[in-house]
Amino acid sequence: MKIKPFKVEQWMNEFEDDAIYNIGETCVHSITLNELLELSGENSDQYMRGVLDKRLTYGHISGAPEFKEGIGRLYENMGPGNILTTHGAIGANHLVLYTIVEPEDRVISVLPTYQQLYSIPESFGADVKLLKLRPENNFLPDMEELRSLVNDNTKVICINNPNNPSGALMSEEMLREIAEIAKSVDAYVLCDEVYRGLSQEEGYSKSIVDIYDKGISVGSMSKVFSLAGLRLGWVAASENIIAKCFEHRDYNMISCGMLDEMFAGLALKNADKLLERNRNMVRRNLAILDKWVGGELHISYIKPQAGTTALLYYDFDMSSRDFCVKLMKKHGVLLTPGSCFELEKCARIGYACSTEVLEEGLKKLSKYLKTL
Repeated sequence: MKIKPFKVEQWMNEFEDDAIYNIGETCVHSITLNELLELSGENSDQYMRGVLDKRLTYGHISGAPEFKEGIGRLYENMGPGNILTTHGAIGANHLVLYTIVEPEDRVISVLPTYQQLYSIPESFGADVKLLKLRPENNFLPDMEELRSLVNDNTKVICINNPNNPSGALMSEEMLREIAEIAKSVDAYVLCDEVYRGLSQEEGYSKSIVDIYDKGISVGSMSKVFSLAGLRLGWVAASENIIAKCFEHRDYNMISCGMLDEMFAGLALKNADKLLERNRNMVRRNLAILDKWVGGELHISYIKPQAGTTALLYYDFDMSSRDFCVKLMKKHGVLLTPGSCFELEKCARIGYACSTEVLEEGLKKLSKYLKTL
């Protein structure tokens, strides 16, 4: 099976380890296990004794009960039977597409987004159509254009809310309209929701699974909960969809790590505290970024409404890869080229790193811009 190179992951593989100022990172600044235990109010010594006494079996095959119960609380109508755990959201997206997409199915995906959502279906022989998100529309989908792309052979509409890389956030009204379009051709809607919960307002934005019976939500512990090292994600959907995914999951994984799920369950038990930490960090850092953009003559952007990323547009005559490679080599500052998202004259910034790294990285970026 042939598949296109995963551009954003190959970029990160090439440069991330050498970055001094990593403002290409998309997770909220990661926490340590000690910080998690402190935040949760657990006695560290007592908790870790319990960890050391664990026998390292496969654990719960479909996901640890406490972890799945915690995931369920992130939705309105999802119980443990509606949730299947995976190795990260990257594993969840792959599992869903592997389960539902067949050769010659019509698959519609927004662009820009995480490349899995269109390159995996294409590798399966699907008829992939791209719904372009444009800056003049604040990177929100055009509903009439979506209607023109669906047909009776449409299997799934793939969206990403909040959007990576733009930080755009679809409203509940827009999600309901997408669901109605999907329903008209009996299609699924797969929504990558790994940044859901990180908005500039309190509360959670609506999930597609709480709107549409053929909606499928993908989430993870990485972005919103600062625990990428656990490598945990999930699929949330109707029990019928979960059963189909489970049949396919048997072929590529048995279970997630029992210790990973134990720590994730603890984090979700204290989700409100963790979200307060992370929302404060995102909002503080976005204010810093917004002020910086306002002071740079050659940079513009559509201010993100949610998530941890934004697209910085520049007016220099150079490719996005050259722009980012030179920045990295001269100053150790990591951004992600727009070309990783089929865009040019822009680069993605991740502004949810530590505030110190963001401020220093932006200073170096300003210095670099003066040389172009």
